[in-house]
Amino acid sequence: MRIFLTIITTLCCAPKVILGVLNEPRNVHMTSHNMDMVLRWDPPENTPEVFYTAEYNSTVSESRPGCVNTSLLYCDFTTGAWSLSVYGTYRGRVRAQRGKESSVWVESSPLTLDKNTIIGPPNVTLVSNGVHMTINIRNPVFRISELRRVYNRASYNITYWKEGEEGKAQSLSIQQNLVVLSDLEPLSRYCVKAHINTQTNIKTSQESRVTCERTTDRERTLWLEAVLTFVVMVMVVTMVVVAVLYRKKLSSFLCPSDSLPQHFKKNIFETPSSLIYVAMGNHHPPVEAYDQVNVMTPDNNTDGRPLVAEEDH
Repeated sequence: MRIFLTIITTLCCAPKVILGVLNEPRNVHMTSHNMDMVLRWDPPENTPEVFYTAEYNSTVSESRPGCVNTSLLYCDFTTGAWSLSVYGTYRGRVRAQRGKESSVWVESSPLTLDKNTIIGPPNVTLVSNGVHMTINIRNPVFRISELRRVYNRASYNITYWKEGEEGKAQSLSIQQNLVVLSDLEPLSRYCVKAHINTQTNIKTSQESRVTCERTTDRERTLWLEAVLTFVVMVMVVTMVVVAVLYRKKLSSFLCPSDSLPQHFKKNIFETPSSLIYVAMGNHHPPVEAYDQVNVMTPDNNTDGRPLVAEEDH
């Protein structure tokens, strides 16, 4: 009996001692918010001071490393993951490690990014113009791609109501990011909230925060516009009249004429007193001196005597 108990104990306990198997992480699951992909887990029971290694794979690829020897209880696969597709289906797995000991791999359920990601709230801003209210919606920022590239048929569901009358709220659905609410009551405060419906994702987006703005009086707005228009026209007419009446002064001010210094004018208009300048002014052409020369050709010399030239001096 003692030998039998020893054998049973050895068979039951030996694998953990020889293989060094740790308890595995618990509650392993994949999450996605605004197109990121993060694997999360809880630490193993009764196993302190452990590290974790996490990987992910898809339906068409083998496991890829994500985090190695991390002490965190999550691994963000989006950071540095160039191969993630917004339409891909992924699984994550993680194991605990301590020295040479390690636990078995624990795998998460599959997650398809475009169908399972949680879309954050849109940003809503209001601009009041009389009894009209302009609603401008900005999409949440995705970690991978953009909302309109992933969900090209996305629409915005807008709910608005007069403050204090939320029970009478009205709704509308649009695809553009800008819409104008018309025929609201003047001098009243209206509130707006919105969420995104992608028609592909299982859930709609998170709702935006409630944004409120007050309308103004229609007559007061028209009166203010008329006053501003009148003031602008008066200023323009005044500037034109001033330009016409004082055009010469304005011209001389804007384009002043150049004037010579007085000592330059004196030197230019006075008669020079230099003797050389006077001599040059009274100069007459000199009389040219010349001599008259007669030349005889051999044809006129018949007796063979030397040629004689007559000269006049």
